[in-house]
Amino acid sequence: MTKLTLGAHPFLLGFEELERLVERTAKSGNDGYPPYNIEQTSEQSYRITLAVAGFSEKDLAITVEDNQLVIRGRQRDDGEGRVFLHRGIAARQFQRSFVLADGVDVGEAVIENGLLHVDLNRQVPESVVQTIQIRRK
Repeated sequence: MTKLTLGAHPFLLGFEELERLVERTAKSGNDGYPPYNIEQTSEQSYRITLAVAGFSEKDLAITVEDNQLVIRGRQRDDGEGRVFLHRGIAARQFQRSFVLADGVDVGEAVIENGLLHVDLNRQVPESVVQTIQIRRK
């Protein structure tokens, strides 16, 4: 019995990239930090919210490359010259990746009360009907 992969199904023409996308998403290596929410804010928009307490705007970077939204955080360790009796708040870095569908654009990013909000908007393509002429040979 032959294993039929998603991208090789005869009715899914041109979806070979979808299987690679699923594999890339599974290997993204997100370790659960920082915690985040994804909410649908309207029929065509979403919001990703990350808990980034202790990070400033300068400590965060947001990039989009090949339909992948990457949010990175790197805190500067300013503990030099300070004596900690207990240090439970670590200057920890992170990278959180989200794969975006075609037509999803990143809107604005706002940091508020230790939460980073990144708004996403989905552009709805116009429905196009194309008639293909049949010619005789």
